[in-house]
Parts: sequence; C-alpha cells; structure tokens
Amino acid sequence: MPMLVFGVVFSFQKKPSLKGLGNVLAGLGFFFLGIHYMKDGFEVFKQYIDLSQYAVQGYLGVLIYTGLGIIITTVLQSSSATLALILTALSAGQIEYENALALAIGANVGTTITAVLGAIGSNSAGKRLAMAHFIFNTITGLVAVALIFPLAKLVNYLSESLEIAPTNYVLKLALFHTIFNVLGVVIMLPFIKKLEHFLLRFFNKTEEAKDVHEPKYLNTAVLKFPGTAIIALIKESKYLYKNSIFEIVTHALNIHRSDVKSHEKIKNIIEKSVDDFHINVDELYYSKVKAIYGKIIQYASTAQSTLRLNKAQINMVTDIKIANRKMVEIIKHSSELNRNISKVLNSDNEYLKQEYDGYRKKIIKVLRVIYLFRTENDAKKYGSN
Repeated sequence: MPMLVFGVVFSFQKKPSLKGLGNVLAGLGFFFLGIHYMKDGFEVFKQYIDLSQYAVQGYLGVLIYTGLGIIITTVLQSSSATLALILTALSAGQIEYENALALAIGANVGTTITAVLGAIGSNSAGKRLAMAHFIFNTITGLVAVALIFPLAKLVNYLSESLEIAPTNYVLKLALFHTIFNVLGVVIMLPFIKKLEHFLLRFFNKTEEAKDVHEPKYLNTAVLKFPGTAIIALIKESKYLYKNSIFEIVTHALNIHRSDVKSHEKIKNIIEKSVDDFHINVDELYYSKVKAIYGKIIQYASTAQSTLRLNKAQINMVTDIKIANRKMVEIIKHSSELNRNISKVLNSDNEYLKQEYDGYRKKIIKVLRVIYLFRTENDAKKYGSN
C-alpha cells in the first residue's frame, strides 16, 4: 500500500523523472494489490474446493502441470498473469510446490505462442524475433523439465544461503524462475551467432527491405549544431506525417486522401465511402513508419545528450519526441479501429454504423484541419463541413 500511495503522489508531479517513478511505483503497487486480492479469493475458494488434492508427484506430474501452464498462458496471453496466479495459489496452499515449478516452466514456454500469434501479420524482423523467442524458451523449457529435480535441489541450497525459510515456497518459486532464465541465457549464449544466421536465412528480408521507408532529412551532419538538428527533426516529423501517418489513418477509415483534401462535405464523403480498402495497418506501420520513427527518437535523444542545448531547445526536442510518439500511438489505435469499421461498413445494425460513422466524421474533421493549416492560411471555411 505505501508503494501505491507514493506512486499516485509522484505520478501527479510535473517533473518527468518523478512522474515516471510514480508510474513505476503505481504499476508495481497495483500488481501486488491484485495478488493480495487474488490470494484472498483463493482463501475463500479453498472453503469449497481444495485444488491441492489434484497434486501429481514425479515426472508424470511435471509433464501434466507443464502442459497445464502452457494452456493457461495461451488462454491468458500473458506469462506474467499466469505466474501471478501460480504465486497466489501457492501462497494459499492450493497447489504443491513441485507442481508450481512445472507450471512456471509451462508459463515460460506458453508465452512463445503469444509471440508467434503476434508475429503472424508482422514483417520479417518481427517473425525472426518471435522465432528466436520460441526457440529460446522451448529449449530452456525442455532442459528445465529434464533437470527439474536437480534444479529444485539447487533452489533449496541457494535458499539456505540467502536465508530463505524452507517453507517459504513463494520466494523459492521466484528464485527458481530466476534460475530458469539464467539457465536459458547460459545455454543459448554460445549459439547466438548461429541462431542469427539461421533466422536471417529462414526469414529473408531482401524483398522487404525494398519497401521500407528510410529517413529523408536525418544524417550525422545535422548533429553538429543544435539549430540544424532541430530543423532536421522537424522536417523529418512533417515528412513522416505527410507521407505515412496521413495516408495510413485515412485508409484505416476506408476514406481516400483526396476526399479529405477536397472541399466536399464530410457527410457526403462518409455516405459514399462504403468499400472496404482491405489494408493491413500493422504492415504499413512496419514498412512506412517504424524505421523513420526510430531514427527520429534516436537523433533527438542524441541531440539532447551530446549538444549544448538551451532550455527552449531542450523543450522543443522533447516536444518533437512526444509528437512522434503520439503519431505512433495513433497508428496503433487506427489498426483496431480499421478492423471494427470494416466489420460494420455493410452491417445491418444501423445504430452501430451511425456510431462508427460519427467517429469517422470527427477524425476526418481533424485530418482536414491539419491539412489546411499545413497548406492554407484560412482553415475556417471548412469548419462547418
């Protein structure tokens, strides 16, 4: 609770460092508060059914509970949530310690399924990362299952050295999870280069690289002076919006850019725009936005750390970073909005269509005003459209 209190207090501070610390403390506080409530729930649940009666000893139990951990993590789509449940159930005495170790292994293996599912629509880099995650956790999981009893003895030995009580199974499980991850690093570290070569061959990036947009104004020369760095960052940000963000957002709404730029009333644009563009917002993000956005953040951070900027210039660079971050957030929100709009474009549910058409109208208004501010002096004549 003190962590939560300090987190909330710090999160309302104006200083970015204190606000960031507050967010971290608040996040951890809510996490532990959630575990506390889950533990209380298990205590009540224990009055009706005792899950510990389903404990299975030996390697059969290891295999069963490892599989169960994989299934739970796949359903929850989060190994952290699974581990929180395991820790809570273990502290409430609902599961045996040995079975909890197997569940933890299953949780780490199960999280690879989430990564693989998330990489299905991504580019080659995303697929390579997901495959590396799958290989790393699967191999580590297999080794941990094979050596689970020696690892349990190692945990007991380290627990004695760290003065952890023999019956404090929650801390011992946390220690086991740490050993699991260290074991994975030790096993895979000698094979990193071979794994990299395999993934590069398996997921060829030659064709993809041709379509990835690169920065237009950023290069090492602009970092020589504060003025040139800021000008280049502003130009690159405008270039990113004009050539990528504007296009992706309008097409996510199933609207043509030419309609947004036109004098046509927004109501008429909405009424005629009933075709699904069948775009993949995530693919467009990886090909048109990600590389440029990454360079903008990199150059902005370098400028702040290496150049002698005055307070106004520091604030300007910070604003540029925030603006670009918000553009990326817009793209991510557009992805979900696009899926929903595409579903209701020709739906029989008139109420739902009206609601989403209302969203489209508001977003088009904003896009049109931004376009007019960039191209014309007077944007007021479009205010009533």
